Amino acid sequence: MENIDFSKIKFESGFWKYRYDLNKKVTLKHVYEQFEKSGRFDSLRFRYKEGGSMPHIYHDSDVAKWMEAVAYLIAAEGGYQEEQLVIDSLVIDMEKNQLDNGYLNSYYIQIEPDKIFENRNAHELYCAGHLIEAAIAYDKATGKSKFLKLMLKYVDFIEQAFITEKTAKFSTPGHEEIELALIKLYEHTRDKKYLDMAKFFIDGRGVLEEPWESLSFNLKQIQSEMPVRELILAEGHAVRATYLYTGMAELARKENDKELLDACKRVYEDIVNKKMYVTGGIGSAPSSEGFTVSYDLPNLEGYSESCAAIGFILFAHAMQKNEFSVQYAHLIERIMYNGLLSSTSIDGKAFFYENSLEIHLESIGKETSRLPNKRIHFAKPQRSEVFSCSCCPPNINRIFARLGDLFFLEKENDLVINQFGALTLVNDKIKLKMTTDYPNDGKICIKIADNTYGKIYVRIPEWCDHYSVSVNYNVENGYIVLSNSENLVEIDFKMHPYFVESNPNVRSNAGRVALCYGPTVYCLERIDNHYPLNALSVDVKKEIQVGNVCDYHMRNLVSFGKVDENFNGLYRKAKDSAMETELYFRPYWTFANREKSDMLVWIRKA
Repeated sequence: MENIDFSKIKFESGFWKYRYDLNKKVTLKHVYEQFEKSGRFDSLRFRYKEGGSMPHIYHDSDVAKWMEAVAYLIAAEGGYQEEQLVIDSLVIDMEKNQLDNGYLNSYYIQIEPDKIFENRNAHELYCAGHLIEAAIAYDKATGKSKFLKLMLKYVDFIEQAFITEKTAKFSTPGHEEIELALIKLYEHTRDKKYLDMAKFFIDGRGVLEEPWESLSFNLKQIQSEMPVRELILAEGHAVRATYLYTGMAELARKENDKELLDACKRVYEDIVNKKMYVTGGIGSAPSSEGFTVSYDLPNLEGYSESCAAIGFILFAHAMQKNEFSVQYAHLIERIMYNGLLSSTSIDGKAFFYENSLEIHLESIGKETSRLPNKRIHFAKPQRSEVFSCSCCPPNINRIFARLGDLFFLEKENDLVINQFGALTLVNDKIKLKMTTDYPNDGKICIKIADNTYGKIYVRIPEWCDHYSVSVNYNVENGYIVLSNSENLVEIDFKMHPYFVESNPNVRSNAGRVALCYGPTVYCLERIDNHYPLNALSVDVKKEIQVGNVCDYHMRNLVSFGKVDENFNGLYRKAKDSAMETELYFRPYWTFANREKSDMLVWIRKA
């Protein structure tokens, strides 16, 4: 299975063009402006000794992800001359300050040059990985090679410090990322040295003796409690975990390593069957930003970091290149329309670091006798323009800039359509135009010309119970299979609202349901409803009204249920005294875009 590159795909209209354009026209610039204000770009300009702001150990990675996003946009569209000037200037500053041995990290060169590669949790290799990925993308997009040459020199030093001379005080990083970058570097240069380095960092994890000093976490937090091929459960920090699993899946594909792929399958199944929110969010614990035990999916205290949603997409994307299974595309769709979208405000200028499934304003700060920094942690009720740890915004920039990567795959000489949008695909094997109002409507029209693929596979969405196809077709592995003789195909995935329920072991959702429409999860906000949200219950048997498409390019829904507003006192004998009422739902990802309000995904079932 081979991915079809985003640069071959153009969004023409509809939801994903709106979201893609918002990222390139608004969010990219806004992140740049916030990073200039917070001194992140100055860190890589090495201006601290000239009175610049104090660099941080992860500033390099923040800036690198923004540069990578710019490179993807250049590759797809050309242009971005102002942004190229910013990057070219940064590259000159990095070149001037790179150490003679190749080392390149703005914090350690300026602040602690005598402690290079001593602290396993100091994000040095994490930052290096993001800089490598940015340099590869920029080289491919512009042909400017200076940035990549700097990183190749740095990688040579990393090889020396960790593999050949072993001068580093640890062997594998506390925060995974460089594994992904080295595999990309191998793909870009075809130099097997880089694949061998990725293999070193992956195979050494949980095997090599190395330090880990933490007053709060054991080795499960950084996925180092056992060799990776023995992994059964997804544990620890969710972003670190999914970056590792992605690297494992990519390496398994390159090396035809069944044992490594089997480990990936085990942790994948553990997540999707026991540790994933209905939105595709992962990592339920605020204290560790990570996984806990099976079925522990609290809504009010849930964490579900934005970067973890991106990491999970990367993992699923790597897995679907290993085996032809519809489950990975199902998962990517779930995240795309829910846990990923919720990370950014409707105007594209503010972000959630964490994405809970419930907001109850009165619970925030409820431990009034404790100092504010010692109280139970709850997600913020509104998004912020920048964070002190601002890994998510530029990560959002880069995933939306390469969003087209998620739509098509090549299976030998066949084309696989995994996601849907109003777009065109043009490569040396086909000219394809897809017309649709997905996810507001399940109708898909596919026009095909100059096709040399054998078959065309079209994914049947996980939520779809009934569909129709205008031409003859077969069904295989959850895909509609079309012959290569078709020039026009119309498919209707009959879209309708529906309720879902969770496994009874998920205690937070007992007796509750969530409303969905197609791939989109919906929520209630107090601002739209007349009563406290937990006083409402929904009647799953009554018809749901589907509204018109709103300014955020999706529909709202109205359902019917009951409210018990006359509950006097704390307890009473159980009785049915509720009256009927309407419940107003909006797409989950749009919550917290107005005034502060309670929000709820899982509603009591009447």
